[in-house]
Amino acid sequence: MELNKAVLDCMQQLRRRLRDEQQLDIRLSQPDAVSAMLAACLDSSDEHTRSLGRQLAGYSDLHNDFAQPARASEPEFPPGAPVLIYRGRRVVA
Repeated sequence: MELNKAVLDCMQQLRRRLRDEQQLDIRLSQPDAVSAMLAACLDSSDEHTRSLGRQLAGYSDLHNDFAQPARASEPEFPPGAPVLIYRGRRVVA
């Protein structure tokens, strides 16, 4: 991946947002900085952070990995089955 001004600006904005939202300290000098940022963007609930992640994925060769939905559609549970929320996802109890 070529590091130009647009890529570095996007990474800096994303780094600040992830530090504020998720208390992640990702350094731009890390060898896996882009993949760590993209993984954190998939877990983010903020749409602006996710759009910055999509933008960064477009710049990088990891675009296909980010294109997968972060949260798959809710599985269908049988009617009347007890359902719990675990880490933001519905699971059968």
